[in-house]
Amino acid sequence: MSTDRNAEFGDYVAARWPRLVRAAVLLGCSPHEAEDVAQTALTRCLVKWGQVRRADDRDAYVHRVLVNSFTDSRRRRWTGERPTDALPDHGEQATDETEQVDLRDGVGRALAHLSDDQRVAVVLRYYLNLTEVQMAETLRVAPGTVKSRLSRALAAMAVDPVLTDVADSQTGRGA
Repeated sequence: MSTDRNAEFGDYVAARWPRLVRAAVLLGCSPHEAEDVAQTALTRCLVKWGQVRRADDRDAYVHRVLVNSFTDSRRRRWTGERPTDALPDHGEQATDETEQVDLRDGVGRALAHLSDDQRVAVVLRYYLNLTEVQMAETLRVAPGTVKSRLSRALAAMAVDPVLTDVADSQTGRGA
C-alpha cells in the first residue's frame, strides 16, 4: 500500500473510529468487544481498501463490514448477556447525570430485547443516521424489508417496560 493510501486510510479511521465503536456497543458489544469488532472491520477494509475507495458510499461499505464483523464475533462465542457499567456517550453533558444514565441503560436494555435484525436496523438508522436506501444497500435487503424491521423494532421499543419506566420517571408520571 502506498504512503498516500496509508494516509488516506489513517485519516478515514481517525475520523470514523469513535462512531464505529459506539455503533458496535449499540449492536450489543461491551466497550472492549466493540473496539475489537471495529478493529476487525477496519482491518478487513484495509485489506480491500481499493474496493472501499471505489465504493459509491464508503461509509455504507464500512458499516456493512462492521455488521458482518459483529455477526461473526457472535458466531464464535457465547452470546449470553454481558453486563456493562454504562454505555459511552460523547454528547453534551446533561444537567442530571442520573437521568442520562437511566436513559442509556434503558435504551441498551430495550435494544437487547430486539432481534438481531431489528437491533441492527435501529442502530443503522438512528445512531449512524443512514437513510432507508443506504440501510437497504448496507444490509443487502429490499427497502421494504428495512421499513418493516424498523417498524417492528420501534413498536417493540414503544411498549418496552424498561423504556416506559424511564420515560415515566423523567416526566414525573411514575412512582
